[in-house]
This record gives sequence, C-alpha cells and structure tokens, in this order.
Amino acid sequence: MKPTTLLLSCLACVLFASAQDWPQGAGPDGNLRVKKKAPIVWSVARNENVNWKITLPETGQNTPTIFNNKVFFSTYQPFDSDATIGSDIIAWCCDEKTGKVIWKRPIPARYNLRLSGCFSDSTSPPAATDGQYVVFVNASGAIECFTLDGKPVWRQEFLSVGRTLPFIHDGKFVFTRQHYPPDSSGKFPHKYKDSAREMWTQLQALNLKTGKIMWTTDCGVNMGMAMLPQKLKSGRDVIVTGRGGGHGPPEKPLGISLVDLADGSTLWTLPLDNFNATQTFGIRDDLVHFFYGTNHLSVDCHTGEITRKTSISENVSVRVWNNGHRITSVKSPGKSGRGRNITQTSNLLVGPWHYFRHYKLPWLGRVNVDSGSINYLELPLQLSRVPGEDDILLWHDPESPKMESQTIVPNEMKNSRGLVVFDDKRSTGNGWGHIGSPSPSVAGKYLYLPTMTGTVYVIDWNAETLDETAVIAINDLGPAGRSYQRGSLSFANGKIFAHTIQELICIGY
Repeated sequence: MKPTTLLLSCLACVLFASAQDWPQGAGPDGNLRVKKKAPIVWSVARNENVNWKITLPETGQNTPTIFNNKVFFSTYQPFDSDATIGSDIIAWCCDEKTGKVIWKRPIPARYNLRLSGCFSDSTSPPAATDGQYVVFVNASGAIECFTLDGKPVWRQEFLSVGRTLPFIHDGKFVFTRQHYPPDSSGKFPHKYKDSAREMWTQLQALNLKTGKIMWTTDCGVNMGMAMLPQKLKSGRDVIVTGRGGGHGPPEKPLGISLVDLADGSTLWTLPLDNFNATQTFGIRDDLVHFFYGTNHLSVDCHTGEITRKTSISENVSVRVWNNGHRITSVKSPGKSGRGRNITQTSNLLVGPWHYFRHYKLPWLGRVNVDSGSINYLELPLQLSRVPGEDDILLWHDPESPKMESQTIVPNEMKNSRGLVVFDDKRSTGNGWGHIGSPSPSVAGKYLYLPTMTGTVYVIDWNAETLDETAVIAINDLGPAGRSYQRGSLSFANGKIFAHTIQELICIGY
C-alpha cells in the first residue's frame, strides 16, 4: 500500500471512530444528539440488555464521555462514614467494551459542596476530550488536564459550577468560570447579588495544551445555565448565554446574549425582566429558541429581536391520565413561582420540536418552533421493577401535596457501601419539580428523558402527535430507591452509558 493511501486509510478510521463517540457532555456536535440508533428497551434492575456495569465506591453524577473505546467520568473520593459535603474527586478512565478500570487520578479542591445535590455537586461537570487530551472539572475549584493514558498535563485551581457543560473548540477548553464561592456548608448565599462585574460568572476559554487563559466573556452568565456550542448558517461558531436565576446572581441585565466562540466577544444582548436562564438554548435556522416565563420565544440570531412568542400555559392541549385511562383536555396551568415554568435544564431542541418538562406538573411539553403549536403529555412519575414481578408505574395524585415527593420508593441516597451521602432532602424525590434536571439526549429517532430516580422515558421525538403512542418505552437504571442519578445518557457505538450513585452502566450489545 502506498504511504498516501495508508495515511488516508488511517485518517478515515480516526474520523469513523470519532463519529461514533461522545467526547463531551453535550455530545459530538454540542446538541446532545447522535444520528446512530441506540437500545430502546432495557432494565438494569432485571439485568436485561445490560452489557456490563461496575460498582463504584462513591457517589458521582456526571454524564460519561466516550472516545476511542475509553469512558471518562468522575466520583467523589470515598468517605469513611456518612457525609453531607465534600470537595475532592477522582477522575476515572474505563474500557468502553468491558468496564475495566484503566486509570484513576485524584483531583483535590478547596471548596466543599453538598453531596449528591439535586442541582449539582463537585462531580457534575462532564469530562471533555479532543482525542489527545482529556480535561476534568472539579466544581469545588480545580481543573486538570491529562493525556488519554492518564499522564498529568496541567492544573488550574479555578472555581467552576456544577451545571457547566465544558467543551473543546478550536484548541481551547471552554467552561463556566465562577468567582464567588459557596459558604462552609456548601450552599451559595445571596450576598453576592450586587457584586461588581469582576465577581460575575463568565464563560472562559483555556489553551488546551497549557491551561493558559485565552479569553473570558464580559456579558456574564448564570451559574445554572447549560451551555451548548452551536453554528450559524454562515459558519460562525457561537453560544447563547443567559443571565437570571435563583440565589441572587449578580450578572446583569437579566436576559440572553449571543457570544462569538472565536474570542468570547458579545455580538448582542437582549434584556428580559425576571428571566430564568437555567435551561439550554437551541438554534435552528439562525433563530434561538428558549423559554421565558409562561412563553416560548424565538429570537433572530443576527438582530437579537423577538420573532415569535407562544404561550405554554394558556389553553393548551394535554393528553392526561384520568382514572386509569387517557383523555385529551384543554388546560391553563398558569404561572408557576419565581418565573419558572419549565423544570430547570429539562429542555432540548430537536428538529422543529422544543421539548421540556413542566415545572409543577408531570407533563412533557413540546413546542413546534416553526408553527408555534404547543401540546403536553402526562407521564408517570416513577417506574419500579423487581425481578419476577410486574412493573409498577406511579401516576401523579393531584389530591396529594408536593408532586415532587410522590414516590414508589424515595431515593435512599446511599453509596454502594451503604453510607448515606447527601445533604438536600429534595434529592430523595421523584425528579420532577424544583430540581436541576438531567438534560435529555437523542440517539437516532428517539429522545431519552432520564429522571433523578433512574426512570428513563424513550420518546419518538418526531411523532406526529405527542400522545401515549409516542412513548416507545419506560426503562430503569436500577432498583427504585437505589438508582439516584443526575447525568444525561450518552451514546457511543450503538450503546448507552449511564452513571448512577452506585454504578457505571453500559446498555446494549
């Protein structure tokens, strides 16, 4: 074989391998989506269609990332007794085909955060790799880069946030840079709400090879925003940032900005009063789509002007569960508290459909961004499976208070060694309501919607009608009560990867 032919053949193999991987938290293209199909039916509780799983010594909650037959994720350093806060994590690399541990590296950090939080913890940020380097973020205040063989390259003691979705762009590692720290109990106080720009949370880009700061935005971002790198029709790489959320964030004005990923510069800003930025922002045909109070907005990426507003709370069609059967009803759920009408970070734009979960009802919503139509489908709150027994589905009881606490079995919040490792009682709930949701992800024709209990809904995202026929399957990531998780599902080589409080799981063959 000629050298040129051999080189092209090798390049083709590398490109093919890359196309099958999930190298960062938001997937290969930054939109939480791959074209290749993945399993749609499984049960970890019954060990059905499970390729392998490994028991982890300690809690962790980030999305597994995969490149060239390696899986990267992180957990906390093991605790010796029940614990509520922690700061030190372990970076893991495992074999994608077998789950065998290849290497582990400690990443200590300064600031304690609440363990197994229903919004995030120190382990939440997914790793990101370009195939030569892999970067891990400890949200307690450290970023470390390794070769794929685990050799340390650089370390920066920078504070980040749990809900950042770091990515690699043009030789730079982009993440959410936090400046104001948590208090000693691992909570973020409200005292920074009037802080100067120097204390604002921003996106920051580091040189992937050296860790040197390359650029920092100046528009400000909310610490709970889920960041998705995207591309305009012109080829320009951009990201939409948002400001506004709980705990008195200082960044102003509330609203969104479009940022150029070449240098972090702000292209435009759209102020929005009482805006909550804890969501993803999807771009389609140079329009950015997102949720604002009781409305869905579409904004022109060139001008920053609103082009369409659709109500998601007045006279909406809902396919509800009513006394054991389905009926279609028109409802007006109205305004939820504090400007929140979607479960935080539960939304994802897929084709013309913008999916989201309602904030105070167990409804999966879908907006057609081309036509402005909106409809909802009620989903069961939780699935429980036990070997040799029938499935149990729990439906919402509107007569019972606190939808989010209605469970078949509450999350025990125990690690694999039986230690209780959490501090926020909301983590014991069903994963609906006031929590930071795992973002949905897409493989082929299906949307995978995980909740905190380990229940996973598989939805035909392009179904003509969002009704019960669009629900392809409801699966589990383990026994009810023992499968707490906050990561998205990731996909590689036709398999699904999941990370629970006790296990790393590979689904499918």
